[in-house]
Amino acid sequence: MKLRKPGPGTITVTALIAIIGVIYGASIVWTEILWFRQMSATRVILTQWGAHIGLFILGLLVATGLLYFSMAYAYRHRASSTRGQASASLRAYQEALEPVRRAAFWGVALFFGFTNGARLATEWRTLLQFLNASSFHQVDPQFGLDISFFVFVLPAIKVLVSFLMSVTGIGLAAALVVNYLYGTIRLAPRPHASKHARLQTGLMAATLSVFIGINYWLGRYELLTQDFGSTHGALYSDINAKLPAHSILAVISFLVAVLFVVAAFRGTWRLPVTGVAVTVVAALILGGAYPALIEQFRVRPNQRTLESPYIQRNIDATLAAYGLDDVDYQTNYDAATTASAGQFDNATLTSQVRLLDPKVITKTVQQLQQSRLYYGFNSGMKVDRYNVGGERRDTVISVRELNLNGLSAEQQTWVNQHTVYTHGFGAVAAYGNQLTSDGLPSYWEQSVPSVGEMGQYEERVYFSPGSPNYSIVGAPEGAAPQELDYPDDTAVGGQVSTTFTGNGGPSVGNTWNKLLYAIKFGSTDLFFSSQTNEASQILYDRDPLLRVAKVAPYLTLEQSAYPAVVDMDGDPSTDKRLVWVVDAYTTTNNYPYAQHESLSDATVDSQSTQMGQYVQNNKINYMRNSVKAVVDAYDGSVRLFRWDDQDPILRTWEKIYPGSVEPMSAISGDLMSHLRYPEDMFKVQRNLLATYHVTDASGFYSGGDRWRLAEETSTYGDASASSSSQRVDANGNPVSAPTSLQPPYYLTMQMPGQESAEFSLTSVFVPGGGGEGRREAMAGFLAVDSETGSTPGQVREGYGKLRLLALPSSTTVPGPGQVQNKYDSDEKIATQLNLLNQADSTVIRGNLLTLPVGGGLLYVQPVYVQGTGSASYPVLRSVLTAFGDKVGFAPTLEESLRQLIADDGTSKTPTPSTPTGDGGGQPSAPASGDPAAQLSQAVTDAAQAMRDADAAMSKSDWTAYGEAQTRLHDALTRAEAAQTALGTTSSGAAATPSPTPSPTDGAATPSPSPSTEAQSGS
Repeated sequence: MKLRKPGPGTITVTALIAIIGVIYGASIVWTEILWFRQMSATRVILTQWGAHIGLFILGLLVATGLLYFSMAYAYRHRASSTRGQASASLRAYQEALEPVRRAAFWGVALFFGFTNGARLATEWRTLLQFLNASSFHQVDPQFGLDISFFVFVLPAIKVLVSFLMSVTGIGLAAALVVNYLYGTIRLAPRPHASKHARLQTGLMAATLSVFIGINYWLGRYELLTQDFGSTHGALYSDINAKLPAHSILAVISFLVAVLFVVAAFRGTWRLPVTGVAVTVVAALILGGAYPALIEQFRVRPNQRTLESPYIQRNIDATLAAYGLDDVDYQTNYDAATTASAGQFDNATLTSQVRLLDPKVITKTVQQLQQSRLYYGFNSGMKVDRYNVGGERRDTVISVRELNLNGLSAEQQTWVNQHTVYTHGFGAVAAYGNQLTSDGLPSYWEQSVPSVGEMGQYEERVYFSPGSPNYSIVGAPEGAAPQELDYPDDTAVGGQVSTTFTGNGGPSVGNTWNKLLYAIKFGSTDLFFSSQTNEASQILYDRDPLLRVAKVAPYLTLEQSAYPAVVDMDGDPSTDKRLVWVVDAYTTTNNYPYAQHESLSDATVDSQSTQMGQYVQNNKINYMRNSVKAVVDAYDGSVRLFRWDDQDPILRTWEKIYPGSVEPMSAISGDLMSHLRYPEDMFKVQRNLLATYHVTDASGFYSGGDRWRLAEETSTYGDASASSSSQRVDANGNPVSAPTSLQPPYYLTMQMPGQESAEFSLTSVFVPGGGGEGRREAMAGFLAVDSETGSTPGQVREGYGKLRLLALPSSTTVPGPGQVQNKYDSDEKIATQLNLLNQADSTVIRGNLLTLPVGGGLLYVQPVYVQGTGSASYPVLRSVLTAFGDKVGFAPTLEESLRQLIADDGTSKTPTPSTPTGDGGGQPSAPASGDPAAQLSQAVTDAAQAMRDADAAMSKSDWTAYGEAQTRLHDALTRAEAAQTALGTTSSGAAATPSPTPSPTDGAATPSPSPSTEAQSGS
């Protein structure tokens, strides 16, 4: 039958479909190439795609070719088969298959070729690392092989063997089916196979048996990286039972392969079938029963003795794999629990205490520094340090990002969202250890445009975690600017406009690119808009973490980036740059004998509720902070700096992507001063040190000195049943949350044996164990020196030094939970916090900091108060402290510390007397002398004072705010006195003012007045 030629209509429709397909494909592929080309990282995407495509094609060709050849060979030799004796049902199948046989063979071959090729392509990282492997220059303790064999070589061989074993197995199955279908192999009346069928299936079975034997042999090495049980790696029964079992099974598999070859040529299947049966039985006995018997009757009765050498291997490997082999471990730190006069009278001490909790004050900064609703501080406040005028300042800093949700409904147009509101503006920086007299952050860089001591820097923020999906920017020279730069009441129209002049995104200045990006983002407005011009660029993928992840797809990234204003090139004549710094890690899960850790478990705490998005492997047993990445907030450019010259995994990837990582020598001194020890790395290390601070195998096995991480305490309520003290979310809003791990804290502090106070990252341990009776005393305190120095291209000596203080098991130093309980159970503290909660406000307890001070451990926790109005925000009111069994509660850190001094008759803090005047406009307490009435009136007056303070603050009327704070102070004082009187009356005594408390009672001073200096070191 003659085929009809397609008509013009068919040709036209086919051509249109092809054109649409090409254009749609280009909107995915070509736009990606444009993005990487603009980032000067084209090699990255081409290497990745090339490896994917190359491996896929290789897998497709090998699998498809082998499968088709297997089926075609069986069909081709049917002529010499016994097909004439096939049953009628088989002949019916043959007749039904014959018209579509060729298509069916190719279909089956292509299907399995596609699936196996796709599976092989996903292993591109493994195979590229194998081809470019670098030596670790360390050997494993069992086989004496370089660690690189386990990290790079073994995984690649496993991938290839698994692929070939899968393809061979499918090919063998396909050959058996075709041979049976055409009668070349029959099972009745007695099993029989033709010569060609016997040769084909015998040789393929022999090949499959060889691959199984290789897999068994590789399993010997995999024992060293296994993660079974509480101690990972090969233990006694693995080395003495499973390892020889794998060797024997490998040899048996090779012998079975020989038997299959013999059977293929000699025609007897009895020997290979027997060999297969022996292999199965041997696998059950040698691989399962024998190791179980060794474990039960040899190891368990002598476990401590037999396992100790292998546990020691695990300890040594774990410490080396996670960078814990040089911890300064101070055993039995005899922490003092009693403070003496003058012990805390140290300006250096008080300047170390960071009273600003970045998590809490974000909403405060948002309310006072937002400027306009289309700005926000969505990335929160970050802790850093700056050198200003030769003085190092502990700082909390945040970036004013663009927030399109702040636009009104009328402003939510495509033009506004994508061409006018394109960027945020500037950074806000406040002292970490100082506050204003009103309990607010003390800014040293603020406003729009920025005003302060930061110096000249590029303030426009086009790239940030909260940036819009995409923006169209840029214009020809001389064109009128159309982007809103920042609001200015003195400018025409109330705003200043600007034009982006950097190289931040691919061009959309031609019709082709506009079309592709219109399809990519599903926007016809983008294509038809007159806002674009020949100089227009499109900015997208603007999250700093995403940009780093795309240009360095082999790195695991920190959960969040932090901002810094730095001199990137070391030239003081040029403006500084606002950048995002991202810590990046190289990891593997194949380090022999090292303990495996789950990043989703180790990096989650009360402030990080989920694992970071850009993680290569969730489960790891090796980790290095090998790269520091910097993303420019203005043009989005990414620079990768080598941070660990010794890391073999990074060296391997540098061979794959040569020139993509700059040497450490390219880091300017100013940038160096803002780098720090990464938080996620520290979380993994502290999680391990809860167990691996014990480095002796015998003590490790007994587990008597195991620790656990302290739990978050700021989620606990106060002494009242209402539990009104709360944790806050990323915007500073109070939220309820279950108890979780206490996060590590950045602060400047000095560890015992350390020469000076340095920027550090700290964490706390309590004794391990379970059950209701577990102890909550302090067990250990960990700090890492996070100060990198300011020398260009050179890290300060001492950076990264981990110091661990281990307290004796008999210690009476309370842990964070016990300290929080002391706060909650102290009558004076509970009274004032309850009163503040009743006065239309919420008490928020900030981070509970722990510092090794005066030979002991000092706790400091700021207490914030937030009103209930929609425009309310947290304000620091008091400071809680604890040392030993003493607690302090006062408006300032200095006053609170003085309450911790041992009672020597000179350090008592008197309780303020009940005011008799009008309290600065405050109505006098009822003259009836009834304590209940006095308490009710005082609470009412406090509530009104809080409302007045919130109203004054919203209007920036600080005079009225101060007056309201004075009235609040007086009302709380009267309420405390009335409640004391009520308590005395209820016990049968006269209602008299409360006696003067001494510091030994943990007495609290009243809530701060606006004239009180609420700052440390003031």
